[in-house]
Amino acid sequence: MPAHPTPVAADAVTDAERLGETARFVREQDTALLLARVLPGLDGPELRALTDRCRFAHAALLVFPPDEAALRTELAACGLAADAEARPSVVVRDRLAARYGRRPEDLDVRILRPGVTGPAGERRAVEVFALAAPPGSGAARIAAAERVRDREAHLAFDVERPDPLVLRGLLASFARHGATADGGGYNPHEDGTVFYLTAPDDTKSPYRRVELYAGGDHRDVLAEHFGRAPGGGTAPASPASSEPAETLLRLLTGAWTTQALAACAELGLPEALERDAGTGVPELARAVGARPESLAVLLRYLAMLDVVAEGPDGFRLTGVGALLAAEAPYSMRPLALMYGGPFYESFAHLTHAVRTGEPGFEHLHGENHFDRFARDPELAARFDGSMVSSAPLFDPLPGHPVLASAAGAPGGPRTVVDVAGGTGELLGRVLTAHPALRGVLLERPHVLAAARTRLAVPAAEGRCSFREGDFADVPAGADVYLLSRVLHDWDDERCRTILRHCAAAMGPDADLLVVERLLPADGSPSLATAWDLHMLCNTGGRERTAEQYARLFADCGLALVGHTPLALGAHALHARRPAAPSL
Repeated sequence: MPAHPTPVAADAVTDAERLGETARFVREQDTALLLARVLPGLDGPELRALTDRCRFAHAALLVFPPDEAALRTELAACGLAADAEARPSVVVRDRLAARYGRRPEDLDVRILRPGVTGPAGERRAVEVFALAAPPGSGAARIAAAERVRDREAHLAFDVERPDPLVLRGLLASFARHGATADGGGYNPHEDGTVFYLTAPDDTKSPYRRVELYAGGDHRDVLAEHFGRAPGGGTAPASPASSEPAETLLRLLTGAWTTQALAACAELGLPEALERDAGTGVPELARAVGARPESLAVLLRYLAMLDVVAEGPDGFRLTGVGALLAAEAPYSMRPLALMYGGPFYESFAHLTHAVRTGEPGFEHLHGENHFDRFARDPELAARFDGSMVSSAPLFDPLPGHPVLASAAGAPGGPRTVVDVAGGTGELLGRVLTAHPALRGVLLERPHVLAAARTRLAVPAAEGRCSFREGDFADVPAGADVYLLSRVLHDWDDERCRTILRHCAAAMGPDADLLVVERLLPADGSPSLATAWDLHMLCNTGGRERTAEQYARLFADCGLALVGHTPLALGAHALHARRPAAPSL
């Protein structure tokens, strides 16, 4: 996204014009209004809390003068202080080096912060990253590519009175509203830590990158931030790490993190630990049946991941670790055991999947994972539990206008069919939110047994029926059809078959809601990118962009009406039959 609020093709705008546009933007913004635009889902209390902790400080852009004298001439022409001190920019320098395969020491990136005044007289700045790019130099080629993508442009908020608790709370707030971790680093030249995030898809800001700046060295929180990056395993080193070998080494240990979390769940550590008091290693070892010296090694690693915390009285459970407890609401224990078990084993065959297109799971087991799980009740229950772990992504869905409209429509009760709806987690939420609706769950026989228990609650009692079958058995005549996390399991041809069965069952006024993660069209980091690799290796399916889903719908006589963001990177795509042309 360009650094100026009105997007213009990057190659059609001079650096001087970009500087001027950015300066005007910084002078005009109000912190609260800007935060509300960056994170549209913020409510009043949370917006006030964020505004109390951060203030809009600057907008940043990367420019490419031939030398420092030319840069200062451009700054002066924009009314920006040309005498601002230029310091080395470690974070951006190393991001560019990693992006273009260059040695960091070969890139001369400077940072200047000429001051401007905000609408209430507050002091702000235009943060200018400058990569010296004389014509014909290697840096000139980087400049040409960066002018097109403008990947270092961002908004920045200074964190007031930063401490680890404040920083963790702010990062959690951004994550709750769809922002994702996108790097950062510690700059020893100014003793400051930056946390970069990608704004959510529904952001109203012209900037897609956001920086939280905290004075001081907060590399412990930064490590956790990297651990939340899409697809991250062990908290990877910052792109600003001074040694590329260290960065790669940390990335290569991601498998260790997966196994450490699975071991934590399998040993029952979350059940043996407490949140408010520490427990000594010998006592824990007796409780979980482990060798104390070996358990201590695992606990230290888990502490590095913030799954447990160590104090004078021993180890205690953190909020992250509590999610691995078997009885936790939407426990992620089954997910840890799946990712550390069957799916972990199949990832050893990722190279085969990339070379041949055959999923690693099928190559290892000789059958697809659905057939294997159907023959193994224990594994099937674990898989169903892992799907429930992600159920919070459904939280906003019962309020979707399609469901609200069906619930409020006059006449007899409207019907919602959940196609391949698992144990009924989503359908149960819909029926609980809308007492006027009836539900039908279509699933395989071994899954319906668990679903009948899940939906035997007073809120849904008498309003849900169960139908054994496959995609060819989608019942006709319903008002709303749901396909949640189904299509990404399959290739395009199988998706068309599934969608054609749904379209054949849908009346002219019926609606289809498809819940999936969407690949970003611009290649920016996302959870969907990580899951795309997972689908390749384990199911033979894939994640898709909104446009790719639109084409699948069109192939089956449906039209994409629109899509709305949900939690955990998911979206609800709304499709229906196109309106008949008027005569």
